[in-house]
Amino acid sequence: MPSIDINADLGEGFAGGSPPDDFTLLGIVTSANIACGYHAGDAVLMRRTVVEAAKRGVAIGAHPGYPDPTGFGRRDLAATPKEVTAYVIAQIGALQAFCRAAGAPLKYVKSHGALYNRAVRDAATADAIAEGMRLVDSSLVMLGLPGSELSAAADRAGIPFAREGFADRGYHPDGTLTPRSEPGALITDPSAAADQAERLAGQVDSICVHSDTPGAVRLVEAVRERLTGKGFTIAPFTR
Repeated sequence: MPSIDINADLGEGFAGGSPPDDFTLLGIVTSANIACGYHAGDAVLMRRTVVEAAKRGVAIGAHPGYPDPTGFGRRDLAATPKEVTAYVIAQIGALQAFCRAAGAPLKYVKSHGALYNRAVRDAATADAIAEGMRLVDSSLVMLGLPGSELSAAADRAGIPFAREGFADRGYHPDGTLTPRSEPGALITDPSAAADQAERLAGQVDSICVHSDTPGAVRLVEAVRERLTGKGFTIAPFTR
């Protein structure tokens, strides 16, 4: 029976608070991309989210972004490759420490927002992310858009790569994501999200639903129901 992972970006709050749906989502996703304090998150929330993910058997991934809490990491900053590598090392290291404290392994890395989107098309940025991962722990899996510069960078760095699809985001014909500034960027209808997840399931290892997409819990429930109904086992893409 084929398996598919469902991931969500979690821990994207501040000052010890938890975004309202995070712990509900932790009960229905199989991988958690946890914010590492640059675009969102703080020490208290990082620790809490790691502990709760570990309790539920949810795979834990670092979700590094640009140091841009004001823009929620969705502004494309003019960071050099060396700066990007440093950002990635710092954020992976921070979350790795909380994982060790909780007795839970850190399994993978998925970049956030504008950093992810730049690395999809820019080889230098993608290589900088891969280098940061390699220097911290070369066994960590990079989660990213298939056929992108992220995938190529993982190959060059000798680190494992997993393919990600998005149930709640629009796509351009070339396979890149529709920018959030354009119409059709977000999919908020549960049936439409399930349709997209079904189309992607045979092509990717993990399906993402963003925790800040309106109705995220209903979207994940619809995706799970559709994919299990099609014979998929819902399980982490990392083992």
